[in-house]
Amino acid sequence: MSPQLPPVLVTRRLAPGVIERLTAHHAVTHHDSDLPMPRAELLAAARGRSAVVTTLDDTVDGGFLDAAGPGLRLVANHAVGHHNVDLAACAERGVAVSNTPGVLTAATADMAWALLLAATRRLGEGERWLRSGRPWAWAPNFLLGMELAGTRLGVLGMGRIGRAVARRARAFDMPVGYHNRRELPAEQAEGAAWLPLEELLARSEVLVVTCPLSDATRHLLDARRLALLPPGAVVVSMTAGVVDEEALAAALESGALFAAAVDNFEREPEVPSALLAQERAVLAPHLGSATVRTRQAMGGLAVDNVLAVLAGGDPVTPVGA
Repeated sequence: MSPQLPPVLVTRRLAPGVIERLTAHHAVTHHDSDLPMPRAELLAAARGRSAVVTTLDDTVDGGFLDAAGPGLRLVANHAVGHHNVDLAACAERGVAVSNTPGVLTAATADMAWALLLAATRRLGEGERWLRSGRPWAWAPNFLLGMELAGTRLGVLGMGRIGRAVARRARAFDMPVGYHNRRELPAEQAEGAAWLPLEELLARSEVLVVTCPLSDATRHLLDARRLALLPPGAVVVSMTAGVVDEEALAAALESGALFAAAVDNFEREPEVPSALLAQERAVLAPHLGSATVRTRQAMGGLAVDNVLAVLAGGDPVTPVGA
């Protein structure tokens, strides 16, 4: 590697045109694959890097940082979440951490609504029925779904994505409540009312989960809390690990929930067999930000952070800012 070009590792194939911006300024090792790097390969590739562009599948812990060595200056996470990064370990070693907030808000909120509509109107079941070749005919009671107008929507996690979900609810004439660690100023709440968690659950006929995963939120929605939802409610999960997936499957199996939709899974790419068995579970392979425009913006922001830090500046979007 040229000593004039600080070495950078990119652990996954990025959107078209993104990697070229990095290679114009740095010596880049690019794992040009849609699959994550095996752990041993990741640690070996991280050695001696000045910056690493990671994804949520890459665990950045003390072992990773030790393997990278003292020259590592930045972990640029290609995601808005950062539960894969040990922030304390990075801080101890003086390694900055950045993420990609803001640029994926609209796409992820749109996906939450796509899943909500698919679950409430039983679109997955209907498509599977047609593709199976089973006979069918229009009938007054055939695949009846849930109407949204006037239905109470709860948003768990009122960050950028949660607020965008709430904003879209206006078009469906849905009253909205939310729970957050703190109540938002009225001008930021999109007309939604803050409620204590258990009160929010008790009133939410449709619940959309957008809060980030942390030690405090892992399995926050366990069997006990899912049971607080009104009978026949719908749960849409956009964050892995916050909803107990086995408990969610059990609530569907018992008929306590009308339907559920999940975009992120706790042990991706593994999906619990109990969820796969549920006809009224709409399951997506982590597509929340999967639009061309958004993935290019996420990659571009990760690159912006690398270029800024390795030029001697601060991250553009530091985690925790």
